[in-house]
Amino acid sequence: MKRKTWLKIGIGILSVLLIIDIIASFYFYNLAIDRGEKDFLQGNEDLEVSAETMEVLLEGDWRKWVDEQDFDEWTMTSGDGLELKGYFLESEEPSNKVVVMAHGYLGNAMDMGLYGQYYYEQKGYNIFTADARGHGASGGDYIGFGWHDRKDYVDWIERIIERYGEDTEIILHGVSMGAATVLMTAGEELPDNVKAVIADSPYTSVYDMFAYQMDRMYNLPSFPFLPSTSVVTNIRAGYSLKEASALDQVKKAEVPILYIHGTDDTFVPARMSKILYENTKSEAELMTVDDAGHGEPYVVAKEKYIDRMNSFLTKYTDWQ
Repeated sequence: MKRKTWLKIGIGILSVLLIIDIIASFYFYNLAIDRGEKDFLQGNEDLEVSAETMEVLLEGDWRKWVDEQDFDEWTMTSGDGLELKGYFLESEEPSNKVVVMAHGYLGNAMDMGLYGQYYYEQKGYNIFTADARGHGASGGDYIGFGWHDRKDYVDWIERIIERYGEDTEIILHGVSMGAATVLMTAGEELPDNVKAVIADSPYTSVYDMFAYQMDRMYNLPSFPFLPSTSVVTNIRAGYSLKEASALDQVKKAEVPILYIHGTDDTFVPARMSKILYENTKSEAELMTVDDAGHGEPYVVAKEKYIDRMNSFLTKYTDWQ
């Protein structure tokens, strides 16, 4: 009789834990992956930046510059039927060079104007940027964290080449989620037109990033919550958290990659860029920026950032 009682108690406890896990899985999906505002980021200490950086990000001259540009709006239907939006700005003087940029989590295409202004004004390059699925004017009811977006970027690249010619040369430049996006793209079969990748503050995989944040924000272990959240994500968004891996993709990359990361980044730790760098198949370089938090390197050390970027491009491409 006691054995049956303990068995019932055990089954009851397991059932309760299973229910909690299922509820938590949907909670975390809605929290981070479902499209919409993310209140959990409000007041997040890991995303705090200096007053100087905040002023540049919110009120910098580049914002006015973006508003003044006449971007050509492109529309594309993704392989799974989403309507996506991209924005192309032709250089003032004819150029066969195009910088394809990818924005971060909860951002939009025009956020990359912070970098685009330099490429356009100082280097004379064409620039292209797109709203990731689930962001801006693009369709999608979930955030892909770069995984499905990688195929979208392959399609954007093909469209650029088709429109501007076979001699078009392209580099990819992404920040945060956008950095993971261009790294995931780098692992795909790309045309020779793609010459290099610049990845600023990337994560190794969605699973790794969530595990890190779950521990940091909630003091929770990754198991069993992340495997079950991954199942929910697979059902609702069509990908698992582990398969969405920049690390696996760079192991297949053929194009040179420059990694940039702030040493004070506590949202996506700099060690993730180091791991990516150490596992990259192609030629790669890693630059760290002291006293820079998440996505801050360009603002904190702009001259160093630009110098390293230019020396990298000169070393591995014919871009000047």
